[in-house]
Amino acid sequence: MYILVNLFVLFLFHSRTAAQNCSVLACSSSSSSIPIRFPFRLEGSQQPVSCGYPGFTLSCDDHGRTILRLPHSGEFFVRDINFLTQQILLHDPADCLPTRLLQLNLSDSPFLATYYENYTFLDCPMKLKSSAIGCLSNSTHTVLASSDESFVQAMATVCSVMVSRPIPISWPVQYNQDLSDYLNRDLQLSWSTPDCMDCEMKGGMCNFASKGSQNIGCFNIPATDRTSKGLLIFRIVCLTIALPAIMSSFGIGVFICCKDRRQGRNRANNPLQSIDLAAVIPQPSIVTVGLDESTIESFTKIVLGESLRLSGPNDNICPICLADYKPKEILRCIPECAHCFHAECIDEWLKISSMCPVCRNSPSPVPPNDT
Repeated sequence: MYILVNLFVLFLFHSRTAAQNCSVLACSSSSSSIPIRFPFRLEGSQQPVSCGYPGFTLSCDDHGRTILRLPHSGEFFVRDINFLTQQILLHDPADCLPTRLLQLNLSDSPFLATYYENYTFLDCPMKLKSSAIGCLSNSTHTVLASSDESFVQAMATVCSVMVSRPIPISWPVQYNQDLSDYLNRDLQLSWSTPDCMDCEMKGGMCNFASKGSQNIGCFNIPATDRTSKGLLIFRIVCLTIALPAIMSSFGIGVFICCKDRRQGRNRANNPLQSIDLAAVIPQPSIVTVGLDESTIESFTKIVLGESLRLSGPNDNICPICLADYKPKEILRCIPECAHCFHAECIDEWLKISSMCPVCRNSPSPVPPNDT
């Protein structure tokens, strides 16, 4: 029994030590520098090899920029890493990502492309400003790339087809979008192994369960979940709004009840009048002011990354609880107006009001995607 206890304590010691020795590093001291932690490991640092998962080695250049080397595709600059959603954002050091996408090979790496879209590259013997890939064009030739077959067929009469193949892209192409410029955006890749999403959601540190093991463990999980002060304030505000509404409804109910009693006495004295009154008394209707659970859940959820970047007409403060957004927090965005809030804040709001708290527009349910 004594030996078993010692082995158990030794196992815990190795597990905790493995997690605690793997400190968070960065390529520069600036506030915008990308944190490097498990499953990533910084090459050339004092970190043990166990601080990183195989295939997740990063390095730094002389300017403090973070670099990822893919086995068959060379080096890319790292723009951002979202540890919660397990996504990494890359861009080309030469600012010509379309060329790299044509040769991208993710085999022997742990990373996957989010989407693939079939693109056709065209070489046109003329100077065009619209939809041109600037880094591949010159003063006499223009290189275009499009996933629109009708556009390709129309341009093929004056341009020659260079290549047509599936290209990894970060997001599906939207209607009426500048297709060539779309390829110049950052490349978003994801990984599924190791799976640390649950640990990140709990606020813990993901690492190998023990020395020499490939199993993943979660360490330093906070003892209690953080109570959102902003959500508490929001619930108080909702109560102050709902209480007068309930009292008003109660007063209207009392008024209608008293009125019905007076009309009942009048009907007993005058039967003809009671018939006329029954014909004109409107029937009460039930009005639903909020949205149902299924409609609220159909609205888009996003998880904030370390950079706290938000698209659309949004600041870094939740308009409902007035609390600053923090990494790993889950937001929900209302369709059409694209205003975003803490998910727990806007869910409570939409249960009592169908209007956006910012622009006062009523959102529509998001239709399910066709499969």
